[in-house]
Amino acid sequence: MNSYKLLKLIVLFLVTLAIVKIFSSSNNGRAKINSKIMDMDTNIFWWNDYDPEPDNLDAPKEPPKLKKNLVKKIIKKEPEPNSEEPHKWDSPVEPQEAEDKPVIENVKKVPKPSLEEEEIEIIEVPVKPSTGPLRLVHLDLKGAAPKVSYLKQIFPLFSSLGAHGILIEYEDMFPYEGALEILKSPFAYSVEDIEEIKTLANLNKLELIPLMQVFGHLEFVLKHEKYAHLREVPKYPNSLNALAPDSLPLLKQMLKQILKRHPEARFFHIGADEVYELGESEDSKRWLEKNNGDVGALYLSHVSKVCHLVTEMRPGMKMIFWDDMIRKISIPTMQNSDVPKLAFPMIWNYSPQIDMESLAKLLDKYQDAGFSGVWFASSFKGTSGVDQRWTPLKHHLDNHLSWLKAMGSMDQYPSLTFQGIAITGWQRYEHFIRLCELLPVAIPSLAVCLQTLKYGSFNEEAEKAVHHILGCKIQLDPNICEGSGSFAGADIYHIVRKIHTELQSSIDTMMTDHFLRGSLSNYLRKYNFANPRNLRHFKTKLRKLQDDWESLLETFRKGMEAIFYPDAVEEWIEDNVNEQMAKLRSMVQDTERIYDLDGRKKSLNV
Repeated sequence: MNSYKLLKLIVLFLVTLAIVKIFSSSNNGRAKINSKIMDMDTNIFWWNDYDPEPDNLDAPKEPPKLKKNLVKKIIKKEPEPNSEEPHKWDSPVEPQEAEDKPVIENVKKVPKPSLEEEEIEIIEVPVKPSTGPLRLVHLDLKGAAPKVSYLKQIFPLFSSLGAHGILIEYEDMFPYEGALEILKSPFAYSVEDIEEIKTLANLNKLELIPLMQVFGHLEFVLKHEKYAHLREVPKYPNSLNALAPDSLPLLKQMLKQILKRHPEARFFHIGADEVYELGESEDSKRWLEKNNGDVGALYLSHVSKVCHLVTEMRPGMKMIFWDDMIRKISIPTMQNSDVPKLAFPMIWNYSPQIDMESLAKLLDKYQDAGFSGVWFASSFKGTSGVDQRWTPLKHHLDNHLSWLKAMGSMDQYPSLTFQGIAITGWQRYEHFIRLCELLPVAIPSLAVCLQTLKYGSFNEEAEKAVHHILGCKIQLDPNICEGSGSFAGADIYHIVRKIHTELQSSIDTMMTDHFLRGSLSNYLRKYNFANPRNLRHFKTKLRKLQDDWESLLETFRKGMEAIFYPDAVEEWIEDNVNEQMAKLRSMVQDTERIYDLDGRKKSLNV
C-alpha cells in the first residue's frame, strides 16, 4: 500500500512538471510574437533579404520580404572634446564592406542625447548589383526650387527620357531641424515633402543621391551671423574654415539630418568644389606652416574627415565630389590621402567642345592616384550665361557629344570604373547670384541631352523619341521646340519664349512711331506738354500693347505659382519683366494724362 502511494506521488510530480514546461514554452512564444509586433509598431522595417534588382532598370522591382534579423546598430559615443581631431583622420581607412543585404528604414526618432554621450545611428548601405553607368538628372534647389506637385509631373518624364536617378542638391530647401533650423529657406520642403519625393523617385525607378556642400559654396550657411565665424575669410561667405573647432561638428549635424532622411542612398555627394581663398585663414596658415605649405593636402585632409563622418554613420557608402580642386594636386599628395579609397571624383566640364587631351591627362592622373572610379558631369542648363533666360539647345547638345567621346575612351583606363554622368541643371552660379533659366524652359534641352546619351548621338531615332515624349519638335537652328508641347510646364516654356523674344522688341517697335518720338520725350512728359492731336495717333495702340502684355503676364504668374514658390516668382518677374513693363505702363499713363489736358501750357502740376 505504501509502495502504491509512492508510485502515485511520482506520477503526479512528473505530470505537474510537464504542465509547467508546456506553459513556460507557450509564454516564450507569445513574448516573441509580442516583440515582433512591437517592432512593427515602431514603424521600423528591416529588409534583410530580397531578390536583387535586375540589371535592366526598366524591369519591375520585386517587393522586399520582411525579415527579423536586424542590421541597424545604435552605438553610444562619448562627446569629442575637440572634434577637429575625433580620431586619426590621416590614417588610411578602408570602407567597411556592407552585407549583400539591403536595409531600408523609416527612421525612428531618437531621444536627444545627454551632455555625456551621443547616440549615433549606423545603417549599412544597401548593396545593389551593378546596373552599368547611371544617367543622373541634377536638381539644383538653391533657386526656383519646384514644388513637389511639379516633381510629381516631371519625374515620370525624366524616367521616360532615359534617366536612372536624381542628384538632388538641397542647399537651403532641406528641412533642417533643431539648432540647424536657421539654415532652411522660408519655403523649404517639409519632412513629408522629402518622403513624397523619395516615393516619387522609387515609383519612377529613379535612384536618389543627396548632395550637400561641405567646404566651398556654403554661402547659405555662412551668411548667418551665427556661423560667420566659420568663414575662411571673414569678409566672404563662400568657403568654410575647415580647421575652426566648430566646423566639423556643424557638418556632422547637417550630414546626420540628411542621411536620416535618406537611409536608402548608396552614394552621397559632398560637393567640395570652388573652395575659394583656401589657405588664407589664420588656422590654415598655421597648418600650412607645419605641412610644407601644401594647400592640396589641406583640402584632402578636410575631404577625408568628411568622408569618415559619413562612413561612421553609413559604413560602405561611397562619396562623390566635384573634381576641380584636385586637378592641380600632385599624384603623391593624393596617394598619401585615403580620399581615393573613400570617394569618386566627378569630372565636370560644360563646354560645347571639351579638350580631350586635357581630359585624358586628368583621367591618367586620377587612375595613378588610386581612385577606383570616376563620374562625369555635363549640363543641360545654367552654364551658358550667369543671367541666361533662354536655354541654347545646340550648346548643351555639343557638350554631350563631347562627353560621349570621353565615355568611348574609358577602356584605356582599366583601373577606373566609369560610374555614370550627372546632367547638371544649375539654377544659380552661387547662392548670391541671380536666377538662370527656369526648369520648364530647359526641359527640351534635357530631353535632347538624355536621348543623345541613350542613342549615342542626336540621330533621327533620338529626335523622333523627343518629339513623341514632349509633343514638340526640336529645331536647333531657331533654338526652339516647335509645337504646343505636352510636357509639364509647356505653358511656362512658351510664355517665357514670348517674353524673351517680344517684350522688349514690342516696346522698341512702338518707340519708332513718328508721333510718339516727337510728343513723348522726357522733357515734355515732365511738363505735361503735348498736343492731343498728335497723341491720338498712338494712344490706342499703346494702351492695347499694355493690355495684351498685362493679360499674358497674369496667365504667366498663375502658371509660375503652380510650379514655384512666391520668392522665385517675384524674383524672376522682377529681373525679367518689371523694368520693361514699368516703362510701358509709364508711357501709357503719361500719354492718357496729357491727352486729357487738352493742350494746356507747360505745368509741373496737374
